[in-house]
Order: sequence, then C-alpha cells, then structure tokens
Amino acid sequence: MTAAKYLSSQRPASSIVSARRPLLVYVILATVSITPLSAEDEHATGIALPFGEAGKFKMLYDARQRPQSVCLNDRLYIVYNGDAKPSGSGKGSARPMLITYDPQNRTFSTPERLGPRATDHHFSPIIWADEDDYLHVLHGCHKTPRTHLISEQPAERGRGKIAWQKAPQIAPRLSYPSVFRISGDRELIYYRTDGHTSSWTYRISEDNGITWSGPEQDVTDLDLKGRVDWSSYQTKLPSKDGRFLHVVFTDYDDNKHSPTSERFYNPRYDQEVSNEWKYNLSYVKIDLRTHEVRNADGKFLRTPIDIDYSKANCQIWDTEWRGAGMPPAVSLNKNEEPAFLHVLSEEDVKSHRYYYVRRENDRWVQAPICSSSHQWNSCHLRHDGNTIRAYVVAGEEYLEGGYMDRHGGGRIEEWTSHDRGTSWKRRRILSPTEDQYSGWRFNNVQPVVRSDGSEVAGMLLFYGWNDRDASKAKAFLVHE
Repeated sequence: MTAAKYLSSQRPASSIVSARRPLLVYVILATVSITPLSAEDEHATGIALPFGEAGKFKMLYDARQRPQSVCLNDRLYIVYNGDAKPSGSGKGSARPMLITYDPQNRTFSTPERLGPRATDHHFSPIIWADEDDYLHVLHGCHKTPRTHLISEQPAERGRGKIAWQKAPQIAPRLSYPSVFRISGDRELIYYRTDGHTSSWTYRISEDNGITWSGPEQDVTDLDLKGRVDWSSYQTKLPSKDGRFLHVVFTDYDDNKHSPTSERFYNPRYDQEVSNEWKYNLSYVKIDLRTHEVRNADGKFLRTPIDIDYSKANCQIWDTEWRGAGMPPAVSLNKNEEPAFLHVLSEEDVKSHRYYYVRRENDRWVQAPICSSSHQWNSCHLRHDGNTIRAYVVAGEEYLEGGYMDRHGGGRIEEWTSHDRGTSWKRRRILSPTEDQYSGWRFNNVQPVVRSDGSEVAGMLLFYGWNDRDASKAKAFLVHE
C-alpha cells in the first residue's frame, strides 16, 4: 500500500489537508590571497534564473538541512521560505512555499503556499520523493515535530496543483532534518533531537514515510558525562549504494550555564568570541544495516559519542582554535571516499579561507582554495570523475550587521581542481552580475537532486538579497 493510500484509509476525506583516536593531521601550507576579478573571469551571465518573492534570512537553507529540491519525471520541485512580511521582531514572517520548474521550457509555475507564516527561519521546508513517486514535504522543524505532508497522487508531468494530506509525525522533536534514499528502497532522516546540546540521530522508514525507527543509541551526545553545554553541527551524505552514512561535525562549547564568559576565550586570537565559533572536524561512518558506528580507521565506536570520546576517536583535524559557523560540505570521490569543503577563520576572526579536506595514504590533508567573506558561508562540493568542483561564497569584505547579512554572503564562484584537490583555479562566477544585481550578496549554494539523491549536473540553487535588513530576498536556479 502506498503512503497516500494508507493515509486516506486512516482518516476521513474531510481531514485531509490541502495546500497542505586522535589522528595525525598534516596541513598543506600555501599562501592564499583573494583573487581579484579580471576581464578573463568567466561570468555565467543569464544562467541563474530568479524565482520566489519576499524571501527572508535563510530563504534557501544551508548544508545542515537538505534537500530543498527534487527532480522527478522531467519536472523540478523546489521548496523555500517566501511570501514574507515584516514582523515586530524585525525578522519577518515567512511561509513554506513550493514552486515547480519545467527544464524544457525553462519556466516556473506560480508559487504555492504550504503552511502558515512563522518568524523562525529554521522552519524552512525540505522535500523528497518516495519509491512510488509521491512527494513529501517537511516544514516547521526546530525542536518540534511539526508538519509532514505527502501528496495525494504521485508526481506526474502535466499534473496541476498538488493536493496534500498530513502524515504521521516522524519524531517528537526535530531540528535540521535531512532526508536521503538509502539501500532496500528505504528513506533515512538524520536530525538533531532538540536544542543545541541535544543528541543527533537518525530514523529509517521502510513504508514510504509512514513509520520510522532508529538505533537504540543516538550517534552523538557531546555534553554527556558532566561536560555541560558541549554541542556540534553536523553534515552527512550516504554512500552511493545507500548502505552507509558519512557524518562530519564541528564541536563547540555552547556555555549557557557558566557564571562567567571565560569559556568563550579564544587563545589564538586572544579575545572572547561566542558560540558562533565551531572548531575542529570529526568524522564517523554508520552502517545502516547494523547501526554500527566506526571512525575513519575502521574502529568500532560506542554510542552516543561524547566530546572527550570524540576528540580521542573521531577527530580528523585539530583546527587549533580557528573557527567556523558552518560545518563542511561533504562529497564522495570516485573511490567512494569522503572529502570535505570547509570554511575556516585565519589571521583574525574576520578573515576566512576555504579548505579541501581529504584522506591520502592514511593521513588527512588540507589544501587551501580561496578566501571567503564569512564563517557562515555555506558551500557545495562535487566530484566529477577526475575533476573536483568547489562552489564557494567569496568576497573581499567581511559582512557584519544587518539581519540578512549576519550569516555571510558574497559571490557564488566555481573553483576546480584536476590534481586530486592539491591546487585550485577559479573557473567562473555563477551568481548574477547584471546591473540590477549590483551590490547583491548570495549564499547557501546547494545541489539539485533526483529522488534517489543523485545530483543533477548543470543545476544549482542559492539565494540572494540587496537590502541588509529587509525580507526581500530572491532565490536562483542555475540551469546550464
């Protein structure tokens, strides 16, 4: 029985909702400076197509929450935060929105509202399709179960407005949910179970999203054993066969209970910072058949992993008090090995650089790519055979102040490497450079994916804005 049929059989038609170990780390050192723009830079003019109006902060979300698109039966379905209005808090209240795109005609549909307005930007929606081509949308998740919708009919080309019905909740509380297709025709959702210092875990559905079950122990819970307030941000990606999940995370002291702020002192920069600064990289690999968790050396790990156990067994890079806001983007090379694209502070807290992080001859190495404008710039990494593509957010000035600017922004640039990530060259600028976008900032570049999770070549999403304080952002689809 399909998910939609199950739901219809469980409730009357009137209740259906419509619109509804520590490791040795070796660093490749190089001098990297901002590469100035020149006439030789390739500007990909005209391939970034705008859509969506009145977008707010995190109109399209960063790498912690995915996917926001699914390409199915020759049509692209995209969800985002839009239709925003000013609010008393200054944050703006936005709705979860759906828009579709016809790649053949390069046209967008009229946007559809999927739920009520809210000021919390974390409520940004995600979308996926199950094995029977029914669409699923999950929105309103930030320490809440919130709303899971399933389309009444499978997605088909030419079908008009989508009718939705409400599905059973997935978990009591979810933050930063990401959904992936995995082996055995199953879906996996990976998420944080509550607030900053809560655990991260996952659940798996074998019936197209109706019921979900997970491991007996959560994957991480950094503030166990008296280490109060330790937290992490995590990104993840399944193996191509869907049998394993690669998870990378940064760690930080959230420090909500200390009577002083000494715990926020950063010795590298000789100043107090804040919980905006996340440090180090740690990695685990989860067997989705047995729920066993291993580190990069293949050692079995006990779970949930706390901060001390993580530093001793999972840490792959001690960043020596250089910090980030965002956890890295994750990609798998042609040998199915994980690699990461990470933004990190450098000379001071307002200078940043992107690094390509990979394992080579049982050592983790980091190669610098280019400068970035902020610790919260969210990037994307793709391996195309022998070519590695880094989609970064670059800029000459550190962004600070303003509601829309507070998590960074800049130009979306594509950098490529043909020597396994050792050296990099800027190929082109992907964000629009036409006169009407002069002074705009862009962020949160992400892939367009199919229902099986594979990326659609030649397509990317990001969003941009001009007014640093107003909810007037637009989203963009790169379609080459």
